[in-house]
Amino acid sequence: MSATMDRHPAPFRAKRLSQLTIHSEHKILSMKFNSLCMACFVAAITLHGTVSAPAQDHLDWAQTPPMGWNSFDCFGAAVNEDEIRGNAEIMAAHLKDFGWQYVVVDYCWFYPHVAALNNPPQTEDFKPSLPMDTYGRLLPAVDRFPSATGDTGFKALGDHIHSLGLKFGIHVMRGIPREAVARKMPIKGTQYTADQVTDQSTCSWLNTMYGLDMDQPGAQAYYDSLLELYASWGVDYIKVDDIASPYCDKEIEGYRKAIDRCGRQIVLSLSPGNETPTEMAEHVKANANLWRISSDFWDNWESLEAQFEKLHTWENFIGAGHWPDADMIPFGVLNRRGPQDGLERVSRLTAAEQRTLMTLWCIARSPLMYGGDLMRMRPSELKLLTNRDVLAVNQHSTNNRQLYRSSGQVVWVADVPDSNDKYIALFNTRDHGESTVGMRLADIKVKDNATMRDLWNGQEMPLVNALYATIEAHGAGLYRIHPE
Repeated sequence: MSATMDRHPAPFRAKRLSQLTIHSEHKILSMKFNSLCMACFVAAITLHGTVSAPAQDHLDWAQTPPMGWNSFDCFGAAVNEDEIRGNAEIMAAHLKDFGWQYVVVDYCWFYPHVAALNNPPQTEDFKPSLPMDTYGRLLPAVDRFPSATGDTGFKALGDHIHSLGLKFGIHVMRGIPREAVARKMPIKGTQYTADQVTDQSTCSWLNTMYGLDMDQPGAQAYYDSLLELYASWGVDYIKVDDIASPYCDKEIEGYRKAIDRCGRQIVLSLSPGNETPTEMAEHVKANANLWRISSDFWDNWESLEAQFEKLHTWENFIGAGHWPDADMIPFGVLNRRGPQDGLERVSRLTAAEQRTLMTLWCIARSPLMYGGDLMRMRPSELKLLTNRDVLAVNQHSTNNRQLYRSSGQVVWVADVPDSNDKYIALFNTRDHGESTVGMRLADIKVKDNATMRDLWNGQEMPLVNALYATIEAHGAGLYRIHPE
């Protein structure tokens, strides 16, 4: 057993070494000891049992919804190191001061020579062969990530991103490479091999992996070894795909355990393939920091309108450390090399729809992951991403909820911490024409008189009894209400 005192994920943690409560499988043992007894304590625990990790400490690692950039919407399976570095440098220069911090390498970074394939396949005889170490753990393709030469993995890239004051994330597929299973590669630190731990389940849209049978000896050890590797690269965030639809509860728990043992605080994001089932809400909240509530979200109004209902469905599970995820923000230049039709485009969302997206994602406290190419970001996109008043709603509001939705009008409300103020979001989801959207102040327990601040344009005005605004079709308004 080992403990890491400067990082959380240790088998035990106490604020004072003079008093520690230890939970074992058979009893609760309370011990008082001074620092001279530490060696004896560790030896005793090694002999007599394991210490349960403190429950849900991982929630401390994402106290606010993560904000960052993800490579998928723009580069699909074909992103390269220069593009990751370039986007990271733009984030550091223009977005970091506003809270944007994660740089996430998405999807198939291990696949060699990929150009613009949406879901690059591997043949039944494993061509192309995927780069991996002797323990069946995938490594970056060096033709796309040259700093990974010599089996050094993402260490150099992670170090560069950290040097910019940012955090580093990667996308991973659930399970173990099929190629590792066929080759019966050993699982690090065990007597088991890859073929002994798989359940042969596959992803319907990418055929490179098998799922793990977590009841088999060695399965947890494989995930432990993966997170040990990722921690050595300096990974701060992993997005695990093909895991929540169908819902793979035991593998989700396997990732949770592996992260908690790896010695590094790594935020866990779950990507479903379709959408996370609401009946598993308590389980996913206990194990992950964020989880997708829909299939891949793209730049069209129909998809955006559908997120209103999904976010309302998940509103009771919004909270510090656990965030329902409405997916990436498809603004700016998209699809430079996939993942849809391979034709580069600028976001098809109108200016009104983009403001609606940012307003909805912020009032519902969805994680904010930008999907466009930051290196080709225009002033209009930068303005949407750097409004401090709007971002504060995403990062620091509470009790976020839909107040009503009817006849193309939607109202959300949230509380402002340490204040009697309220945040109000008004939406017009009708396809044509302006609409007057609003509510009475009494509906949010505010007395007759208040001051309203428009968070998008900074204007202030007095209110008496109600807030109503004229909102364009597919548009939104976002306001802070201060009771007099």
